[in-house]
Amino acid sequence: MTELPTRHDEAWRWADLRIAERMLGANPDAHDPADTPPPANDALPEIDQHWLDIPGTRHLTVAGHPVGDTTLDTTASPDRSLPRHPLADLAAASAKVGATIHLAADEDGGTIQLLHIGTAGAAHSVTRVELSAGARLTIIETFADERQDHWLNHRFDAFLAEGAQLIRIVRVRTAHGLVSERGAVSLGPKAGFVSLTLASAGSAMRSEAHVMLDGPGAHADVSGIFLGDGHAALDALTRVEHRVPETSSSQIFRLVAAGQSQVSIAGGISVARHAQKTDAEQSLKALVLKRTAAANLKPELEIYADDVKCAHGCTVGELDRNALFYLQSRGLPPLQAQALLTQAFVADALAAIADEPLRAALDREARAWLEART
Repeated sequence: MTELPTRHDEAWRWADLRIAERMLGANPDAHDPADTPPPANDALPEIDQHWLDIPGTRHLTVAGHPVGDTTLDTTASPDRSLPRHPLADLAAASAKVGATIHLAADEDGGTIQLLHIGTAGAAHSVTRVELSAGARLTIIETFADERQDHWLNHRFDAFLAEGAQLIRIVRVRTAHGLVSERGAVSLGPKAGFVSLTLASAGSAMRSEAHVMLDGPGAHADVSGIFLGDGHAALDALTRVEHRVPETSSSQIFRLVAAGQSQVSIAGGISVARHAQKTDAEQSLKALVLKRTAAANLKPELEIYADDVKCAHGCTVGELDRNALFYLQSRGLPPLQAQALLTQAFVADALAAIADEPLRAALDREARAWLEART
């Protein structure tokens, strides 16, 4: 039986892995959940609402199996040189197929959308991206379900050569089950990485970003918007490692907790002893819409160099009553005033997305969720 992390481990203290525990270990004689068969062609889920309405290619995976024709290399080929991780290693061992993307020097890969649909049971998957010098790619990975208990366990590995640029968007749109995903990205000199996780879920999620700045001039923006409702448990951990001199990073996370949800983030920055001229900043903020909900924020900075510029901020609160009064005094209805303030609160996390149509699509998605719950 696979050993899963427990809440006794500080890095996993807020993670809800009960569904994974049940699917992996409740009955050792049961079939391997990774062997869940692909769906029949006449039983495909409704998926239209899960795509972002932007140009680019689209690829669908249901229960860990590709559906329809695809131009992608569907080999599951994880990068074994990356740091060990219990769930990412399980995905590497159990995934039957994946998505492997290699771009040549200065190639523009455009936008690729990968939609992962969870059905009853567990599904493991791997996405690997390798960008040669000067290559560019936007990849959007969406995790959704059919309102059944399931476990989608995903591993994302990426290497960016000198000057390469990668944007990775993770969307979690599940009502049931568990989504666990770990992204590990290594950046060469002057490479750029933008990561945004938008989770509007009523279920469990564990999302991790491990970013290794391995070349001078590399920059990473790691952001997240977590919108929890019902009994959702949305948990994230980031580790941004400044390994060489003259690198920079930014982390912006905005968490909103409604219903009886729990939203959590442990945001980490580490600066190696010789990584002088590092410029790193971190902003973690949570908004609790109801007293029955909870938010947990934990900034972590490990700085071993002395010529650096590092800053962080961390706050948890409710909607500003004075701001609400001001908006209502100007004629806005109470619910509309609440929605407007909440939308302004999460907008910061979208700032790193330079692509206007993409940023607008993500903003609309967040606004729709907020307007329905305020």
